Amino acid sequence: MVIIKSPREIEKIRKACRIVAEILQVLREEIRPDVTTWHLNVLSEELATKRDAKPAFKGYHGFPYALCTSVNEEVVHGMPSRSRRLKEGDIISIDYGVVVDGYYGDAAITVPVGHVDQDATTLCAVAEAALHKGIEQARVSNHLSDISHAIQSFVEQHGFSVVREFVGHGIGQRLHESPQVPNYGPPGKGIKLKAGLVLAIEPMINQGKADVEILPDRWTAVTADRGLSAHFEHTIAITENGPDILSRLEC
Repeated sequence: MVIIKSPREIEKIRKACRIVAEILQVLREEIRPDVTTWHLNVLSEELATKRDAKPAFKGYHGFPYALCTSVNEEVVHGMPSRSRRLKEGDIISIDYGVVVDGYYGDAAITVPVGHVDQDATTLCAVAEAALHKGIEQARVSNHLSDISHAIQSFVEQHGFSVVREFVGHGIGQRLHESPQVPNYGPPGKGIKLKAGLVLAIEPMINQGKADVEILPDRWTAVTADRGLSAHFEHTIAITENGPDILSRLEC
């Protein structure tokens, strides 16, 4: 069931999203060669506690960590490790969520580690731009798949591929609510968008083919061809005046 949020509920989600954005910004500044993904995980949890927030992912369906840390070919749900040290030229996706006063916030960014090559730079830039192409379509009376089509079209125009197995989602009093928001598909399909709908839009795009595999830890998804992958996510509210990005620092 699709749940339309009241203005009061949207402000609660905004509060949670603002905390997510603040923590992601601190983590971004910590990312450099030789830092462990474990350090980022511990820091994310400490920062949430200081803000009276609870990490949303820890314990969710058994996921044991507060932060998802997906490096290079890891698409999503990468697991922090004390032994995984970032190297110059890596890219890392950090996906984070919190719950505050019963409402969730969720966002993700992909960050270069030191100097990265032009291919990785372009992949990250296209992934972030694709997110905003999708957000532009999150408008009253558009269809859900208008978001999906905008993302897919932009990504494929630039020679990259869109992951099919993982999608965006509604969000509110639960981390994942209806509707699912695929990052691919034809325009003009699915539900009509209404004011008060809150969505987490999150394209995951690959340097090579779209296919992914799940590692033996049963969480980490990697590209089947081991090419690079990038992931960006914002939580947005649909309003009569257009999309309102709840998970940005200046909101």
